[in-house]
Amino acid sequence: MSEQLPQVETLFLHERDDDFTVVVERDGTRVLRGVLELKETDAGPRPRRFRVKQKGGEEPRQPDQFVDLARNARRIRISEQTGASARDRLTEMLSAYQLDAKQVRTCRYCANDGRYSPITTDTAVKADRDWICPDCAKRELDRELSYKGQFTGNAQERLEDLLFEVQDLERITNLLQGNLDPDLTKFDTISATTDEIDPVPTDSLGLHPGLQERVEGRFDELLPVQSLSVQNGLFDGDDQLVVSATATGKTLVGELAGVNNALNGKGKMLFLVPLVALANQKHEDFEERYGDVLDVTIRVGASRINDDGNRFDPNADIIVGTYEGIDHALRTGKDMGDIGTVVIDEVHTLKEEGRGHRLDGMISRLKHYSENRGSSAQWVYLSATVGNPEFLAERLRATLIEFEERPVPIERHVTFATGREKVDIEKKLVRREFDTKSSKGYRGQTIIFTNSRRRCHEISRKLEYDSAPYHAGLDYKRRKTVERKFGNQDLAAVVTTAALAAGVDFPASQVIFDTLAMGIEWLSVQEFEQMLGRAGRPDYHDEGKVYVLVEPDASYHSSMEGTEDETAFKLLKGEMEDVTTVYDTSSAAEETLANVVVAGKGAKKLNDRMIGEVPTTHAVGKLLEWEFIDGLSPTPLGRAVCRHFLAPDDAFRILDGIRKDHHPYEIVADMELADEEL
Repeated sequence: MSEQLPQVETLFLHERDDDFTVVVERDGTRVLRGVLELKETDAGPRPRRFRVKQKGGEEPRQPDQFVDLARNARRIRISEQTGASARDRLTEMLSAYQLDAKQVRTCRYCANDGRYSPITTDTAVKADRDWICPDCAKRELDRELSYKGQFTGNAQERLEDLLFEVQDLERITNLLQGNLDPDLTKFDTISATTDEIDPVPTDSLGLHPGLQERVEGRFDELLPVQSLSVQNGLFDGDDQLVVSATATGKTLVGELAGVNNALNGKGKMLFLVPLVALANQKHEDFEERYGDVLDVTIRVGASRINDDGNRFDPNADIIVGTYEGIDHALRTGKDMGDIGTVVIDEVHTLKEEGRGHRLDGMISRLKHYSENRGSSAQWVYLSATVGNPEFLAERLRATLIEFEERPVPIERHVTFATGREKVDIEKKLVRREFDTKSSKGYRGQTIIFTNSRRRCHEISRKLEYDSAPYHAGLDYKRRKTVERKFGNQDLAAVVTTAALAAGVDFPASQVIFDTLAMGIEWLSVQEFEQMLGRAGRPDYHDEGKVYVLVEPDASYHSSMEGTEDETAFKLLKGEMEDVTTVYDTSSAAEETLANVVVAGKGAKKLNDRMIGEVPTTHAVGKLLEWEFIDGLSPTPLGRAVCRHFLAPDDAFRILDGIRKDHHPYEIVADMELADEEL
């Protein structure tokens, strides 16, 4: 190597054991890296050895070459991390050559690696007892992340932003170990908002006396969304789409209209929900409130006997039902009498793949049923989350009642953990929340959402405070016991699947997402918003808290695209999806068949007024090809397929199994395996 000295802009010195690292930079680029040793002389410290780093090792140079480098340097910098004694020796040695040096804070990791990286109060990141530069801090964080799994861009970006915000590497790495420092886990706060709407006094409603006295006994004035609905024609019989956040009181809108119509002899009320758990709760509520003046029944499936032991009475004044329960009655020609009001709760179910088309079809068939009896029912559609409310209201031919109020603020938190670590975090969060009381005197209680019934029981068993699993697999008595105990604040938490997401009334202050999946599918933004909206009730809590527990690089089924950390930030930052129903060949055929069974030649009219665009001609052609219909009349096979809500593929699997003389268990197993492969 030529011993010609490079041009020097900055000469940097940093203590390293018993010698010093020397770095020479020009135009921000390192042009030389070496090692300097000092010796003590009668005149003071002087260079003893100077070695230049090469790829193959170190090349000795004359000590005077270091002095020449120093004299040619525009500036000399000594690392602030250099010890006081060593710093004094360097300063004394340089002064002997009439050279000045300035102390600077630098990145120790860079200095040890032969790089000059000045840092400031604004850029330095604490790492143990050192301060390091952002690049080294990022590399150290990446190394820690590699132990936890493969983090995606959004998750890594989130942690890097936190790192540079708090400037403390240990605090961030502790976050990866389940630390619940709220300053770090907090993602954002959804502020409480209040729209200025003049409340409607309950004594001015002019309801049937049997309802008026009950309403006045419960409250003096309506909540804003209820007032807005009344002011826009609720009691004039107008159809309405009511869109408002969870816990704002929209359910009462449908209840008031339906009960008032029933008491005034204007037809019965159908109150329809997506899940059996919700139907059971609403049935009990209505029985308790109105059972002395109106007959209340429930229809949740094909059977005339429901799981609470009550017999379905089609002549009752109030029928609470699931979508499928009422649709089965329509498909099988049951007489439900004159209908005055239909309330469709959770109407955003229309967008759900595999289920939305059945709600779409049921609405059309129920309207056909009502029209055939010469009655004109009032329709009230309810939803907390709709991305395209104007479009949906237009398609439903309903007045849009949209209310943006959120009664209490919600803090949203994100932390990272493996499946095993999540339960430990949930223990801490549930304990911390239950040990806290709001200004209204209520303990904090938690809903934990997870993706399977098995996981519900696993988490519930491991929580330290009293808790219970809650899902559709529990019998009616057990579900009611859980609801009662939670309402009495005897439980710190419930652990649930989708049964609560749609609105069973648990006044929780905290929601924890153990997973971001329901079954084998990731949550949609709409489902996520619906579920987190369960956190915080104005009459109980000062604020709501939401914790999203994210396992990097995780998914819960081979069919799932992306990972949980990718999904988390899509949900947290996502826009609400539009509510519409999309039809493929299978769903179009299924709904067209049901419409043929119910309306015969009028099936096209039913198809035409559904929310989604149904390719009627193509669907009819397929039904003829499959021999589900003959002309526009159902065949016996078609009726059986319709009655049992079978998708065409499932019907073909059953037929194939029967023709091959397979045992029924084999047929069911084949269908389950086919579903797994989708």
